[in-house]
Amino acid sequence: MHLDYPFHFDHRHRTATTDWPDHVRNMVEQLIFTSPGERVNRPTFGSGIQQLIFAPNSPELAATLQYTLQGALQQWLGDVLEVQDLVVTSEDATLRVELSYLLISDGRQQTHTFELGGPP
Repeated sequence: MHLDYPFHFDHRHRTATTDWPDHVRNMVEQLIFTSPGERVNRPTFGSGIQQLIFAPNSPELAATLQYTLQGALQQWLGDVLEVQDLVVTSEDATLRVELSYLLISDGRQQTHTFELGGPP
């Protein structure tokens, strides 16, 4: 078992844990929403999406983020997952990341959507 993210306690008042596929999803989420330079001793960890919150949302921004996110996934999580499909779209005030990958440990296909922005 692995620590669940974000850190919290379960119904037994113990540190919450999760299985491997959810742990990998949590690692992807952390990678997407961490800014480079935010982690001690890992200055290049992250995608930089948080820095783009106030940038004008556009297809060019989505394409740039898709390119940098592909590289970050390969660099930081390339030993646990194999990216099958990565699509970053920009709609109004929302950036949407749709990611499909294979878990290297057992070959299971996973698909997740992550969003930033949008109506409050």
